[in-house]
Amino acid sequence: MDRLGRGLSSLLGDFGEEEKNIQTNEIEMSLIDRNTDQPRKNFEPASLQELANSIKQHGVIQPILVTKKGSRYMIIAGERRFRAAKMVGLKTIPAIVRDYTPKEIKEIGLLENIQREDLNPIECASAMKELMEKYSYTQESLADRLGKSRPMVANTLRLLNLCPEVIEMVASGKLSAGHARCLVVVTDPEIQLKLAKIAVNKKVTVRDLEREVKNMQNPKPAKVSKPLSLEMSDFVNNLERKLSTKVSIKGNEKKGQIVINYYNKDDLDRIYEVLFN
Repeated sequence: MDRLGRGLSSLLGDFGEEEKNIQTNEIEMSLIDRNTDQPRKNFEPASLQELANSIKQHGVIQPILVTKKGSRYMIIAGERRFRAAKMVGLKTIPAIVRDYTPKEIKEIGLLENIQREDLNPIECASAMKELMEKYSYTQESLADRLGKSRPMVANTLRLLNLCPEVIEMVASGKLSAGHARCLVVVTDPEIQLKLAKIAVNKKVTVRDLEREVKNMQNPKPAKVSKPLSLEMSDFVNNLERKLSTKVSIKGNEKKGQIVINYYNKDDLDRIYEVLFN
């Protein structure tokens, strides 16, 4: 029976008459192993400690999901609860034992973490990519299996196109997924990293970063100034000799601006003396 397709609720919920009376077993912690292939790699210590404190006071409210591996068990869903229970010294933990194919195990691990928002964006993207490569899913079929939209899957996968330094910033939580998606279109790794650092250090909003990337991708053409006439060139040269500094003109004989450069206060005072004495 295909037990995915509509997300985790369809997987862990309505399975038919034969699965309505699901039994929860108390399994010895020492007989349970982690799933080393599960998508989630990082567990935030403070959050884990909070869960451990709750378990110490109230016990494990929701059982973990495991599958039998010989005489032992492997965690399919609930590793965070398992870790927290271990922290408070529990000897047993409530668990539901079920049989799953390797593909289902991978999908369940990804689903549970996505729906609980436990994965960072890079962990999520890596797990999606692995499922697609291993089981020949398209973005559309994977989205259907996970109960997500195809654009959500596509946008998540695109994060893996970022340069390694920016990927690490996203994985560590320094750069948000929203900011990271803005940078995917920037093909130059150096510019991409520079913009990422600006976003982090200056706390740039996603919208402002989008605008910055857009301006960089479509720069406004520089205005080409018309060459000065011979008379105007002579005028500029005479001013520079008179004032002993660089002078430029914006405009033409009819209208414009004269720009006189100065480089410190003494220079400004000197130019003032030349002009008004």
